[in-house]
Amino acid sequence: MDHARADCTADSRGGLAFAVRLFDETAADVPAHEAPESAAVLLRLRQQHGPDATVRLPLARAEAGETLHATLAGTALLREGRWDAHLDLGDEELLRLLPGMNDLRSLAAGAAFPAHAWLGVRIPYTTKHGNLSVRAWLRRPHAEAGALHLADGVMELHGTFHGVRLDTTAHLEARPRDAAAAPVRVPVRPGTEEHPGQATAPDDGPDGRHPVRGFTTELPLDALLSFGGVWDLWLRPAEDEEPVRVARILDDVLNKKRVFSYPAQQVTDGDGTAHPVRPYYTVNNNLSVEVG
Repeated sequence: MDHARADCTADSRGGLAFAVRLFDETAADVPAHEAPESAAVLLRLRQQHGPDATVRLPLARAEAGETLHATLAGTALLREGRWDAHLDLGDEELLRLLPGMNDLRSLAAGAAFPAHAWLGVRIPYTTKHGNLSVRAWLRRPHAEAGALHLADGVMELHGTFHGVRLDTTAHLEARPRDAAAAPVRVPVRPGTEEHPGQATAPDDGPDGRHPVRGFTTELPLDALLSFGGVWDLWLRPAEDEEPVRVARILDDVLNKKRVFSYPAQQVTDGDGTAHPVRPYYTVNNNLSVEVG
């Protein structure tokens, strides 16, 4: 066995299916039945250790064909981070899996994630070294950023909040990353409809459903001029609740920073000095605002 390649298919409930093909040193197919019965896909959380940093997915042989199949269920809990995919053939050394075709149409269409005690998103991707890895997000609750508009010195943000109901005291908090200054707070307007999730979860209200509610908020950008640097955006669902980082993870785009680019707004301070202010997504797809 020289190398192995895996096609990945995302389902509408947060799961991933792996279809693994085996090859010899001449790149010729190796019959699936030559793999040991103990063969598995092994996911390892990069630069982390412990029992929850490794997930083993047994490989099953199809009745016909040269492909082995493994499934990561949507209910399987993966810690947030980057998981490197390997082929475990038992006594042999682990083989780093190579990427095949990725079918992420269910994510692009806006998958209806089930309501566990957490919200998990997994996107397979090709690393800079040409290997297969899976980027996982694990959030609960979760504030999902949606449409973002910039006009007249104001950032208008639409989104959805998952896991906890929004109170009338809900607000957006902009926090300076490198300063001890107080956060800037603006109110959040909840949407008029709630959309229950597809599965039950503990402590989710009288009907056991996963609450999802739309929200809108407007952030005046001149309120951020007191600190030149990065402001991270959080949503606090109620005055007595912990804030939740605003992010955009519920689609098939791995790196939002490369795809969603917003123009800088020239915002004038009290002295008449103009400062460039622009929202952007971080390497972890969290939403922040940079003040120049």
